[in-house]
Amino acid sequence: MKEFFHYLNDFQPIAPVEDQRAQLAQFARLVLAWNEKLNLTAIRDEKQFWIKHIYDSLTCLPELAAFNSARVIDVGTGAGFPGIPLKIVLPGMQLTLAESVRKKADFCQLATDTLNLHDVTVVAERAETLGQDKAFRADYDWAIARAVAPLSVLVEYLLPLVRVGGSVLSQKGSNAGEEIDRAKKAISVLGGEIEKVRSVELPEEMGSRILIVINKVKATPARYPRRPGTPKKQPIS
Repeated sequence: MKEFFHYLNDFQPIAPVEDQRAQLAQFARLVLAWNEKLNLTAIRDEKQFWIKHIYDSLTCLPELAAFNSARVIDVGTGAGFPGIPLKIVLPGMQLTLAESVRKKADFCQLATDTLNLHDVTVVAERAETLGQDKAFRADYDWAIARAVAPLSVLVEYLLPLVRVGGSVLSQKGSNAGEEIDRAKKAISVLGGEIEKVRSVELPEEMGSRILIVINKVKATPARYPRRPGTPKKQPIS
C-alpha cells in the first residue's frame, strides 16, 4: 500500500503525516480483510481501493480542514467512508457515523475500536429517524455523505441534522449538474443555499468527483425529514 502514499501529497499542506498514513493503511487492511465476510465494498483491487475509497474520501479535506474540532455526521457511511479516513487526518473532529445496515455499523465500531479513534459515535439508524431526534437534529457543524442518494433526496437526510450556520458536503459523480438542478427547490425548502461546487479528478484516470457544499441559512421546517422511505419515494419538487 505504501506505493500509493505519494498520491496523498496532493492534499498539502494538510496531507496525512507518517502516523496517519500508517493508520490509513491499517484501516484499508481491515476493510479488505472483513470484506470477504461482510461484502463491505465491491472494490477488491488494492489500487482501486486506495484511490476510489481512501483518496476519494480525503478529497473533502480542503473544505473541512479549517474545522478540525467540528461536529461532523457521516450519513450512510457504509464501511466508514468518508468519515474514518477524515477522522484519521483530522483527529480533533467529533464524528458520528450513521449507517442503517447493522452489520456495516458493527464493522464501523470494530474499526473505530481497532484504530483507537476517540470522539467517534456509531449509530445504526436511518437518517430520517435521526433528523427528527432531538439528540441529533440541528446538532452538527457538517453533515457529509458519499454515493447515498440523489441530491434532491440527500438534502432531506442531511440538512435537518445541521445547525443554522453549518454546512452539508455531498460527494457526487460527473452528472452532479443535473442533480443540482433537480434539487434546487428541496435545498431552498429545507433551509439551504449552495455555497460551492468543486470538481476533483481522481489519480490514474479513475474518474472525477463533484463536491457540493450547501450552507444552512435558516432552520429546517419541523415536518422534515418525513417518515423513513418517503424522501426517496416522493422527493421535494
